[in-house]
Amino acid sequence: MDFPAAFKPYLRRVEAGLDRLLPDAATPPGRLHAAMRYSISAGGKRIRPVLLLAAANLGKGKPAGDPIAAAVAVECIHTYSLIHDDLPCMDDDDLRRGKPTAHRAFDEATALLAGDALLTHAFALLATRYSRKPALATALAAELAEAAGSRRLIGGQMADLLAEGEKVASADAIDFIHLNKTAAMIEASLVMGGLCGGLDRRAISTLRAAGRSLGLAFQAVDDILDVTVDTARLGKTAGKDVKAGKATFVSLYGLEKARKLAAGHSAAAVRRFRKLPGGAPFLVAVAEALAGRGN
Repeated sequence: MDFPAAFKPYLRRVEAGLDRLLPDAATPPGRLHAAMRYSISAGGKRIRPVLLLAAANLGKGKPAGDPIAAAVAVECIHTYSLIHDDLPCMDDDDLRRGKPTAHRAFDEATALLAGDALLTHAFALLATRYSRKPALATALAAELAEAAGSRRLIGGQMADLLAEGEKVASADAIDFIHLNKTAAMIEASLVMGGLCGGLDRRAISTLRAAGRSLGLAFQAVDDILDVTVDTARLGKTAGKDVKAGKATFVSLYGLEKARKLAAGHSAAAVRRFRKLPGGAPFLVAVAEALAGRGN
């Protein structure tokens, strides 16, 4: 598969959906909506919404609903979490996706509210765009709420902050952080795509397990890149995890073992993706491409 060529149509659909389904920057209050659009249009790989669209495509011929609103909702949640993660009270970063963070481009209060608004908008999209299919709307909202809630994404962020500065974080603590702060939203993206695609319970379960493995691989690679790539290539401040005393796969295991962990989790994701209808070649290619980034 020519992975970059296969990725581009998904990316175009995501970008078009974001532009269409977010409030226009001119909508009052304009500063708030401009901050929302600034943050969500700053770039990024769009991995989560692309995974959602690709998973939905596995159910060709029997889709339960158009996945684009769900894909936009996932990216709204992801971007809100980045805005808040970058705030001075959290990681206090100046760069995100190669651009000034929202609180630097606007101000701290506007950034906080932009994150809040994106979080709320995600669930408004699910409620309104799938209103004619209430069972699907409920399933999508429940999946996203669980992934983004206090036991998963936000819980992982809390644990990440609490682990800062610990001399040696345990493997269990790091697994909890990364399974929830990172893997939860990747898992939810795949599951929500499967729901939109009308996949059966067995396929949904496989997507969930694959997402867990892919999320851990993604975070391991991110930890590796933080210590091996400069700020310009990374798009955010390189080496910041080390300076902040963050609990990472690299801090616990060292660089080489972290690379082996990333490769192992990617391989597990590939094995699971291949069990899906048609062997899910695009999803397999995502996992393989991700593993290559950390080498």
